[in-house]
Order: sequence, then structure tokens, then C-alpha cells
Amino acid sequence: MKKLSLLAAATLLSACQSTSPAGKVSLDGEVFYLQRIALPPSATLSVSLQDVSLADAPAIVLDEQKGPVKGQVPLPFHLSYDPAQIKPGHRYSVSARIEVNGELMFITTENHAVQLDGKDPQPLKIRVDSAR
Repeated sequence: MKKLSLLAAATLLSACQSTSPAGKVSLDGEVFYLQRIALPPSATLSVSLQDVSLADAPAIVLDEQKGPVKGQVPLPFHLSYDPAQIKPGHRYSVSARIEVNGELMFITTENHAVQLDGKDPQPLKIRVDSAR
């Protein structure tokens, strides 16, 4: 009976994480800003999941979503990663930027840390601030 309870609990927990057929796990969220302005049709959104563990080296990008903005804030995003890439003791973060005609308009200015242990609140809420 105890084994059956453990199996049921494990099945329930695994159902809470969003996984794809290839064994990848997903992070879903929204990018927003506080300014009351509309984005022009030429705006593009970039959101990335990065390993930011090493202070003296560039971050390692685990996944990135780039493309034209569809609509206005909040802007949805979907990132996937392979759980086998996650290393114990490393720090991970999500960052975002919005560009218009190649010029930076909004960017994350705060660290948006994620644990990648299946307990991160979803959808993630990522605030970007004006770069101007």
C-alpha cells in the first residue's frame, strides 16, 4: 500500500511539470512593462534562459525565444530545456529585451532567478524597464 501511495504521489508531481515528448521541461511566462505606451508593429521580443553561475564568464544560454511581438503587453513566452543540462549548485535566470528596428527599447534590469526544480511559479512574470 505504501508503494502504491508513493507511486501515485510521484505520478501527480510529474503531471504538474510541463514536459514535451523529447523529455524537455518548459517554462512559460509573460513579459511586461509599467509604462503606458503601445509597442510599434516592428517590435521584437527576445527571452532567454541562462546559466549565470560564473561571474567572470558569459552566461550560457539554455534556450531562447526570439521573434516579432504579437499584440501588446503582457507578451507570452515559452522556453524549453533538457533537465540533464541542469547542474547542482548552478544559478539560472530568465532575461528579456524588446527592440524596435534594432534599437533597444526595454530590458530586464533585475535578476529573475529560477530554480528549475519543477517548483518555479508559472507563468513567470518578467518585468522589463525602459532603456531610454
